[in-house]
Amino acid sequence: MGERKKFRVIFQPSGKRGEIEEGKSVLEASIELGVGIESLCGGKQRCGKCKVKILAGEFSPFTEEEAKFIEEPERAKGFRLSCSARIFGDALIFVPEESLIQRQVIRKEIIEKKIELKPAIASYFVKLDPPSFNDLLSDFSRLQRALLDKYSHPPLNIDYPVLIKLPHILREGDWNVTVITWMDREILDVKRGESSELYGLAIDIGTTTVAGYLCDLRSGKTVAAQSMMNPQVLYGEDVMSRITYAMTQQGGLQILHKAIIDGVNQLAKIIIEKIDLSPEDILELTVVGNTAMHHLFLGIDPRYLGVSPFPPVLQHSIDLKARDLGIRVHPSANIHVLPIEAGFVGADNVGVLLALEPYKQEEIVLIIDVGTNGELVVGNRERLLTASCATGPALEGAHIEFGMRAAPGAIEKIEIDAETFDVTYEVIGDVRPMGICGSGIIDAVAELYRVGIIDPSGRFRKDINSSRIRWKSGKPEFVIAWGEETSIGREIVITQKDVRNVQLAKSALYAGAKLMMKRLGIEKLDKVILAGAFGSYINPKKAMTLGMFPDCDLKHVYAVGNAAGEGAKIAILNKDKRIEAEEIIKKVEYLELTIEPEFQKEFIEAIHIPHMNDRFPSLSSKVS
Repeated sequence: MGERKKFRVIFQPSGKRGEIEEGKSVLEASIELGVGIESLCGGKQRCGKCKVKILAGEFSPFTEEEAKFIEEPERAKGFRLSCSARIFGDALIFVPEESLIQRQVIRKEIIEKKIELKPAIASYFVKLDPPSFNDLLSDFSRLQRALLDKYSHPPLNIDYPVLIKLPHILREGDWNVTVITWMDREILDVKRGESSELYGLAIDIGTTTVAGYLCDLRSGKTVAAQSMMNPQVLYGEDVMSRITYAMTQQGGLQILHKAIIDGVNQLAKIIIEKIDLSPEDILELTVVGNTAMHHLFLGIDPRYLGVSPFPPVLQHSIDLKARDLGIRVHPSANIHVLPIEAGFVGADNVGVLLALEPYKQEEIVLIIDVGTNGELVVGNRERLLTASCATGPALEGAHIEFGMRAAPGAIEKIEIDAETFDVTYEVIGDVRPMGICGSGIIDAVAELYRVGIIDPSGRFRKDINSSRIRWKSGKPEFVIAWGEETSIGREIVITQKDVRNVQLAKSALYAGAKLMMKRLGIEKLDKVILAGAFGSYINPKKAMTLGMFPDCDLKHVYAVGNAAGEGAKIAILNKDKRIEAEEIIKKVEYLELTIEPEFQKEFIEAIHIPHMNDRFPSLSSKVS
C-alpha cells in the first residue's frame, strides 16, 4: 500500500497549522498540532464537549452520535464533534472558546502532617586517603573503608552508572566526596566535595489529575508542588475506558504507559524549575495511584482488572530504577510504588490510610476519596473495611450539559434564593462564567432540591412558576447564568439529565458506604472525611443534602485535601512507613461491591434526594 495522502489543516483562532494524514479525526489533528480541544470522554463521542465549527474543507458525513449533541441550528452553521469528523481534504476549522481546554485549577493541596524524618536517602561526607604503593586498594574499596572508619557503615552495593564515574569523581574532588545512599544498602551517587541537598518527589497519579510534591529530605518540608491533567484523559475519561483502550487498540498499553511517563516527566520538570534545581537532584520518588493507574504507570497489562474477580498483577510495593521507567530525574534514583489493597482499591487508598490513620482511632469514621473512581474506608482501630465504586466522571464535569473542569470560567459555588429563585454564584478566576465544575454541580442540584424546584426523586416540579425554569422539547432545565452574564453568549443551565447523572454518581457512594456499615454492624458514623482534590472543595452540608453519604453531625464532616498525595509524601520522608503500609494491606478487609446482593437495592434507594428511606436528623435544622 502507498502512503496515505496528507492535507493542510489550519485551526483558528490559534492559527496553528500542519499536514495531517487523510482520515484522521479533527481531535487527532488537534493533538498533533498542539491545539487544546476539550474531550472528557477521550474521543468516544459521548461527552459532546469537543464541538468545532467547520469553515472550509471536506469531511466524513455527519453521524447519529453527533446529532445527540448538535441540534439542527448549530448543524446548519457547520458545527461538528471533533472526535467524529474525519479529514478528507484541506481544512479550516474554528475552535470556539467553550471547546478549548482551559488551564485547569487543579487543587491538590496536602495536609502537611508532622512526620518523623527517616528518609531512605542519606548522605555521608568522607575524606579518603589517596592511593600509594603502600596502599593499593581499589577506588571502591577505598571508599568503603572511609565510610567504615568514619561512620562504622557496613559494606554497600554501588549502582552501575555511579561505578563508571567513580574514579573521575574521587580525583576531581581531591578525594573529598559526599556519598549518597539508598536504604543504607546501595550507593546512588558520589559527588565532589561536601553536598548537603537531598530531594525526593512524591507523586499521586489520579485518573483525572496528577500531582507532585517536592520534599527536602533534610528538613521534611514541601518546597514545591505542581498539578496537571493526567495526559491519559485523551484516551478515556475513567478507569474502565482506559483498560478497554489498552485491550482493544493496537499498541494501546504502550500509548497509555508512555502518556503517563511523559506526564510525570513534564510535572517533574516544572517542579524543579520552580526552585532552580537540576533533574539529577531528585534522588527518589514515591508513587501512589488507583490500581489501573498503578498498572499503566508500570507498563503492566491491566486487562484482567476488568474481568471478575478483578485481580491485580502485583499487590506488594515495588522498588525500581528511574532509568528503567524512563523517568528523567537522577538515573540511579529509586522509585518506590506503594502497595495495592485489592481489586480497584489501590496504592492511593493506602496513601490515604497512612495520612489519616483510621486504624489507630476509636471513632467510627467514613473516609470518601471523591473522584472518577470513588474509594471508601469505614471503621476504626478494631476493624476497617475498604471498597471502590465507579462514581463516573459526572462529578468532575463530564456528562453534564455545561460541565467543565475546575478552570478559569467555571462556576464553583451556587446559592438559589428560596423565594425568588435568583441565583448567586462564584467563578474561578477573574472571568465571566463558561460552565460549571464539580463543586458547583453538587451545589446546584442540592440547591434545586432545597428550594423545592426538584422533588426527592430528582424530577423538576411542574407547578413552579419562574423565568429560570424552561422546557425545551418537553424537557426541563434551570438557568444558572443568563447569556449576557456568560463569556460564551449562551445561558448556562442545569438540565433534568444533569440532575439524574449526579444522582447516579452520589447513589453509588452512598450505597457503598451503607453496605460497609451493615457489614460492620454499625448504624451511626462519628466522623466523615472528604479526601481528594475534588472532595476538598465540596460544601459538606450540600453534599449531605444531596445524599452523598449517610447522616453525620456536620461539625464532624470535613475535608482534608489530597490525603493520597500526603501518604506518598509520608512514605518518602519516613522509610518505616513503607513497612507500615505493607502491614495495613494485610489488616484492611476489602468489600467487592459489584457482587454484593444488596447493592442494587441500596443503590436504587439512594437515588432519591437525600434518600428514599434513611433519615438525616443532622440536616433537619439546616434544610427546609
